[in-house]
Amino acid sequence: MLPIGLSSVYLWCSTAAGIAGNICAISLYLSPMPTFKRIITNRSTEQFSGLPYIYGLLNCLICTWYGLPIVKSGIIMVATVNSIGAVFQLVYLIIFIMYAEKSIKLRISGLLGIVSVLFAAVVLVSLRLSGHERELFVGYICAFSVVSVYASPLFIINLVIKTRSVEFMPFNLSLATFLVSFSFCAYGALQGAPFVYIPNGLGTILGFVQLVLYSYYSKISGDDDSREPLLV
Repeated sequence: MLPIGLSSVYLWCSTAAGIAGNICAISLYLSPMPTFKRIITNRSTEQFSGLPYIYGLLNCLICTWYGLPIVKSGIIMVATVNSIGAVFQLVYLIIFIMYAEKSIKLRISGLLGIVSVLFAAVVLVSLRLSGHERELFVGYICAFSVVSVYASPLFIINLVIKTRSVEFMPFNLSLATFLVSFSFCAYGALQGAPFVYIPNGLGTILGFVQLVLYSYYSKISGDDDSREPLLV
């Protein structure tokens, strides 16, 4: 058992890390807004894909469920940030469906229905398990989902190395990704939640790699800043 003074510092650090993660994550959720402003202005989704937001919604829903006390106590900030993220993703998807072509509209709507069914299945199955089994079941799914999200930038990293340009790797997005993953890695470690700190630790490493590549290739290519994230 920790001394009272040390326990207070421990609690303060944990809370600070969680709040920092929430703030940085909101900046990530806001990053697609220029893309959707363009979609609304042109009244067309052009060549943009709705799939990142479909997967983002599923990831946020699962992580929200994992962060609730009914599944895992002590990590409520995981639930708060992902519930906010789920709202953002849902709004983006509604806008995307409104302006997409009919075939794409039907496809994204169908995938949205599948996400709802999958999430409902996770909730229903987990509720039938005991406390510790529920935590492990949802935790493994949550960790796999988060790792998949953090693994997706590997495509952009490969593109940057091949083209020797940071055109499609925005600095602000890379920095926000690093800060979010680092904050929640620290938060998970302080709360003793391996399903939080392990995947976010991987995200921290990948985010750091992106920042190093940006620093290196921006000097070589002379790019002052990148354009829009590659969403096609």
